[in-house]
Amino acid sequence: MRDRIPWRQYFMMQALVIAQRSTCDRALVGSVLVKDNRIIGTGYNGAVSGQPHCDDVGHQMVDGHCVRTIHSEMNSLMQCAKNGVSTSETEIYVTHFPCYNCTKALIQAGIKRINYYFDYRDNPLAIQLLKDCGVVYEQIHIDRKYVEQLSHKLESDEEHHK
Repeated sequence: MRDRIPWRQYFMMQALVIAQRSTCDRALVGSVLVKDNRIIGTGYNGAVSGQPHCDDVGHQMVDGHCVRTIHSEMNSLMQCAKNGVSTSETEIYVTHFPCYNCTKALIQAGIKRINYYFDYRDNPLAIQLLKDCGVVYEQIHIDRKYVEQLSHKLESDEEHHK
């Protein structure tokens, strides 16, 4: 019997793949909103729809931050809002620990658990707010055996089709 990837690692791997669509190379960030082990929304760092991306025209810097980019967490929340999907009692898998503004938005949207991969400028105000609001946050690690298992399978399939 094959060892299946645990749910938390599965969703985090999704976030890491989604991050590859980011259009601001200052931080390739992806996020996945999950309710009852089902993906309800995704997002990545990028410009407003229809507007130029950092990758194409450069960064729009203000006070050391690129303001052209909408953070992945906000994009995933807005995707749910546009599609009429409730984010109450959900969890998010995000590649980087959320900034303070995203933390506030996630809490306000009803997110009950934040799972992240990379520590990234973990803001003490965000951490305190999470604690005050009773929102669980946890760093998720991915066991390399699942990546290697997939890589081995892909190589095997490739050999089989030659």
